[in-house]
Amino acid sequence: MRDTVRGRLFSKKAARPLCALLALGLSLLGACLPKSGSGARKGETHVITLYGFSVMKEVMDKAVLPAFTEKWKRERGEDVRFVTSYAGSETITNQIMQGVAADVGIFSIERDVQRLVEKGLVRADWKGGLANDGLVNKTPFVILVRKGNPKGFRDFADLARPGVKLIHPDPDGSGGAQWSILAIYGSELKKSQAESGAPDQARALNLLKSVWKNVISTPGSAREARTQFETGYGDALITYELEGLLMKQAGAPFEIVVPRSTIFSEHPAVLIDKNVTDDERPVLDAFMQYLWGDEAQQAFVKYHFRAVTNEAFNDANKEFARVELPFTVGELFGGWERAYPDIIDGVWRKQVKQK
Repeated sequence: MRDTVRGRLFSKKAARPLCALLALGLSLLGACLPKSGSGARKGETHVITLYGFSVMKEVMDKAVLPAFTEKWKRERGEDVRFVTSYAGSETITNQIMQGVAADVGIFSIERDVQRLVEKGLVRADWKGGLANDGLVNKTPFVILVRKGNPKGFRDFADLARPGVKLIHPDPDGSGGAQWSILAIYGSELKKSQAESGAPDQARALNLLKSVWKNVISTPGSAREARTQFETGYGDALITYELEGLLMKQAGAPFEIVVPRSTIFSEHPAVLIDKNVTDDERPVLDAFMQYLWGDEAQQAFVKYHFRAVTNEAFNDANKEFARVELPFTVGELFGGWERAYPDIIDGVWRKQVKQK
């Protein structure tokens, strides 16, 4: 990736020794000027490349990034420019693993960060120094239906009825799709536990199988699935609450159905340490801390994510639904280190998808 502000033709790592060599012969021309305390040369612009999972686009591009840019300019007198890219969480993870020069990643699922750790791109102690164990916002999973709810959907179980046409993003590429699988499966575990005192795995598996039989399309990301649903395809879509609220805000002819029990997805943000040079780290560290500050957390709420640092912030969004039996991946499945092999791979991929 070329840095259009600094005019780099080489990787960040390769540029440093090249700069040092140029300095020996061209010092009078100032080829490698001393760095300011923040890492920027006078008159230059910090360029931050951010990769995010698909539904982060609105809040980041319209609120969080402009606010940080203004704050850094006001407080430090330096310019910041963001280069952004958004796609399914597994897709952006694969792109980073294949070498794209991302500085910051915001992912749908924590497992994607762990994949980058295993590849040596992110430090194993990435949660250290970050608030809330590196999870930057959250949102429950809901069902979107056509205006008036003509099919009378009330819960995930209704999506298993004969003749229902369900849009569902692809769990092989979308973090949102994997959250949705956990939402369907986990809802039956949670309800059966509330009813009998023990989670019923057979009941959960039967529901997931029955719902999956009605999936007619598997787009690559939650945003692609929403776009397809907006064109009139399908009877229902399982997705992040914020997607439904954004559609409602735009006056789209859809309604939100809140399942009795559903999962709250939680989303990690992390520095891609392998791509971060020493001179760039100060502004990147400041940006990471900013994500958990009040200004960014309140921006998330405005764009229909739930804040994670202060529950009182969430009271400002009167559109947020109340879930009777909510759960998290840590509470019900023991975290992503167990949820992925046990449920996404062991249940969905091997017992549902292949049938």
